[in-house]
Amino acid sequence: MTKLSVNINKIATLRNARGGDVPNLVQFAKDVQTFGAQGITIHPRPDERHIRYNDVYDLKPIVTTEYNIEGNPIRQFIDMVLEIKPTQVTLVPDAEDAITSNAGWDTLQHKDYLKEVIEEFKANGIRTSIFVDPVLKQMEGAMATGTDRIEIYTEAFAHHYNLGNEMAIKPYTDCAVLANSLGLGINAGHDLSLDNIQFFKNNIPDLLEVSIGHALISESLYFGIENVINMYLHRLK
Repeated sequence: MTKLSVNINKIATLRNARGGDVPNLVQFAKDVQTFGAQGITIHPRPDERHIRYNDVYDLKPIVTTEYNIEGNPIRQFIDMVLEIKPTQVTLVPDAEDAITSNAGWDTLQHKDYLKEVIEEFKANGIRTSIFVDPVLKQMEGAMATGTDRIEIYTEAFAHHYNLGNEMAIKPYTDCAVLANSLGLGINAGHDLSLDNIQFFKNNIPDLLEVSIGHALISESLYFGIENVINMYLHRLK
């Protein structure tokens, strides 16, 4: 079964909007794990507009599933991850002013840099994943960095699938087949939802994990968080 990691950035955004502690991020993380989520994902940014750096530390003792920290590996981020030692770190090449992640790494151009960062994390027992576009040469470049896994950026798939184009899955399937042959574990995320997750999962061989936040939290406004988590788990079987 593909694991479901719930990205809780949007809960932090809602909390920050009022300046208090409602909703409580730590309690929410506890609850979604109780409801069946198999991981918690966060993506702290330098401006702390949603997840704050102190949240990363507060969450550490209560994540009993898998703790996945995403981010651009600037020195502050690297030092924090080395101190926290999460289950997984996902490297994302987002600019500081990006609204959300909008591109994967060029694993060929940045191979040496990624390799150096990944070696540091792996030496400290932290599983590594790098955010990549569904391009075959990027799978080969990812292998050369020494990463354990890739996270395939799925926004383009979600957009075209919503328009009725099921063939939008093909580059993702092709990349998954190649990644598997190269010994890379496969994660995926960005704009995956209840509408498209089952089709995506059924066409990606050996998909290990999906990280879902914006859609899952939005869907929970209508269906409730516990119900939505179970709906995702059913589709991921």
